[in-house]
Amino acid sequence: MKAIHITAFGGPEVMNLVELADPVPGADEVLLEVTAIGINYADTHQTENSYLSPQTLPMIPGLEITGTFEGKRYLASASSGGYAQKATVNKAALIAIPDGVTDQQALCMLVQGSTAWHLLRTMGHIEKGQSVVVHAAAGGVGTIAIQLAKLWGAKVIAVTSSEEKSKLAKSLGADAVVDAKSTELSKAIREANGGKCVDLILEMVGGTTFDQSLLALTSFGKLITFGMASRTAPTPIHPGALMHGSKTVSGFWLSNCFGKKEMMNDVIDELFKLVIDGKLKPIIGATYPLSEAASAHRSMLARGTVGKIALDPAL
Repeated sequence: MKAIHITAFGGPEVMNLVELADPVPGADEVLLEVTAIGINYADTHQTENSYLSPQTLPMIPGLEITGTFEGKRYLASASSGGYAQKATVNKAALIAIPDGVTDQQALCMLVQGSTAWHLLRTMGHIEKGQSVVVHAAAGGVGTIAIQLAKLWGAKVIAVTSSEEKSKLAKSLGADAVVDAKSTELSKAIREANGGKCVDLILEMVGGTTFDQSLLALTSFGKLITFGMASRTAPTPIHPGALMHGSKTVSGFWLSNCFGKKEMMNDVIDELFKLVIDGKLKPIIGATYPLSEAASAHRSMLARGTVGKIALDPAL
């Protein structure tokens, strides 16, 4: 089979397309014929070994795939690595894709769709009428978070880095858009909320974006961090500083949901129903050949992508 193989950690340049032997499934696994591969921002950390969990070499990066087994379509996390034409998957990780949902729409749900759902529901305890700030609003998580937050009755303030991305966020229902490059981001967020601080912030940039976002949080508000795309840590927070305003800062990592049916399978089934009912529109930004995985990573790192980015294993 063809696969992206990594023998040294680094940037996109370390990814090479090679021929490898088909992976052999274990006792509780099946071998999927991969039909589509999802790229997530976490994959760029994985190739650098800057992810939350340490990586080992050699490796096939990625985990999010759709594929077929015994004539049926599934969405799954690959145990042998996702950037490949075939992958082993634990039987418990197989999620059947219903009619009315395409493979690429399904790809939007395993990592990014479920992340958006848990950020808003499990971590944010979103309530109707609340103000929600979505950073990287034109990305895979952001485009779904905008739609879910609106569906659940929130006012959505999208933070984007270009006019094109702003238009996309508005088309998905965002009530206001803030320029991510604003030198006074906290002030811009408050102005977008009618001069008031906000209730819930979904933050994955880190650095000054985190710092400025925290300043825009209202009393009893919540800031949930789920990434550090800037590769820059925010200013450390003294616990006592959170007492003024009774603010909550929490983290979310989807890996903590893996293996829990109620947190993965059931959530994704709910998202599939929303897609079928026309209430949720997955945004497919671009599909690259498997051989151009490095180009896809470069574009994502340069913030040149919107929505879900996928790889075609047949090319």
